[in-house]
Amino acid sequence: MDELLRQLWGYVRGAWAYRWWGMALAWIVGLVGAVVVYTLPPKYEASARIFVDTQSVLAPLMAGLAIPQDVNQQVAILSRTLISRPNIEKLIRMADLDLATNTRRQRDELIEDVTSRVRIMSTGRDNLYTLAYMDTNPERAKRVVQSLVSIFVESGLGDKRKDTDSARRFIDEQIKNYAQKLDEAESRLKDFKLKNLSLLGEGGKDALGQIGDTMAKLRSSELELREAENSRDAIKRQLAGEETVLLPDSPSASGVSIPEIDTRIEALKKNLDDLLRVYTEAHPDVVGTRRVIAQLEAQRAEEIKARRKAGTQIGNVNGNPVYQQLKVSLNESEASVAALRTRVAEYQARVGQLRDFMKLGPQVEQEYAQLNRDYDINKRNYDTLVSRRESAAISVDMEATTGVADFRLIDPPSVPTKPAAPNRSLLMPLVGLLAIGVGIAFALLVSQLRPTFFDTRALREFTGLPILGSVSLTPNPERISRERRGYFAFAGAFGSLVAAFGALTIVIAVLG
Repeated sequence: MDELLRQLWGYVRGAWAYRWWGMALAWIVGLVGAVVVYTLPPKYEASARIFVDTQSVLAPLMAGLAIPQDVNQQVAILSRTLISRPNIEKLIRMADLDLATNTRRQRDELIEDVTSRVRIMSTGRDNLYTLAYMDTNPERAKRVVQSLVSIFVESGLGDKRKDTDSARRFIDEQIKNYAQKLDEAESRLKDFKLKNLSLLGEGGKDALGQIGDTMAKLRSSELELREAENSRDAIKRQLAGEETVLLPDSPSASGVSIPEIDTRIEALKKNLDDLLRVYTEAHPDVVGTRRVIAQLEAQRAEEIKARRKAGTQIGNVNGNPVYQQLKVSLNESEASVAALRTRVAEYQARVGQLRDFMKLGPQVEQEYAQLNRDYDINKRNYDTLVSRRESAAISVDMEATTGVADFRLIDPPSVPTKPAAPNRSLLMPLVGLLAIGVGIAFALLVSQLRPTFFDTRALREFTGLPILGSVSLTPNPERISRERRGYFAFAGAFGSLVAAFGALTIVIAVLG
């Protein structure tokens, strides 16, 4: 610490030795700086304030229909991006600032100069924006601010409409693309269903689900068949204990009757009528019943032929009514058994066919699921885009009615009579401080270039040679008096410098 203080004291003593050099330079710098500050041209700042009203009555009413917009953010972005080269070029043309520019370089310099002097300030919370421009000509500054206000309002409307139109064109193109994709997906899905209709079945069920349904129907039909066979066997056992009476048949061919077959045919026809009320002609029960009726009718015709060739008397069963009733019930049971057998055979064939198809089932199901997934994704995106397009159309109509925001000019462009710059009352004392600092720095620099040693230790450290001794200066009243007068003169010069700049600052502040 002592060493550091010793070095600092050495620097101070060295600079003090050249104090008059520094004072002379301080006066020169001060005078030049004062002249420069005084001769700086005055600059006037024109300004205007705009209030941006972002509240719209339609906004809450159209919630959910129109696209929600953050108007505050849009205006904030607009204020930050307003000072762009195209807008500055437009501002220069509107304010007639380019009348004296003849070359490309001059125009670029003008653009850079105007860009540096245009200011847009926002209070943030209140949506108040201040547009300001500083120029040596107050009327020109006012014209620039007026043009800047016009550009600010126009940019808030035009740019938003351009963005909306671009968004609508993009959405329309995407809708066309997705409509084409939907057509292609629907065509592929239709072809796949037609190709694998037997595997997909009704309602798009997979092969496993169809086998389950068919097996359930098969078990139900087999149960009904066993019930019908048991009922038929019981009727046969009852019929074995009854006696029949045969009566002569009528000689006419039209009256020929074979009760065993006729009753079965009648019962089957009755059953067929009941089936047709519920099912179509292609139903397995209907097809099986018709086949059995056709077989019985053929059997009846052959029986009649055989009896006639053999000369056997064809008679009608008559007599015991219980026997006749049992015969009718037996025939109905036989017909029901035949129909159920046909149904069981059909379901068994279906189960076998579906089991064969099970080998291809997983692959078909995977392809069908993939097709459905692609179709669902395209359909969802298509519906979303159509909804967004309608919302965008409503938003455009709402903006055309209400605008993005309401720009209100609170303070029109104006220029104060007092120049905004330069602030001479502040610059003048700064110039004085600068002059003093330059003088001190110059004295210190000269002391380092022309070093003076004030003790033997400094000399020994600088030269690296041993010092044998030193001679002290004998005090002299005349020399002491001369040094004192030098101190007073230096203090007077320094005080005069400070007083001069203080006086200039006060004069400038008073005259304003």
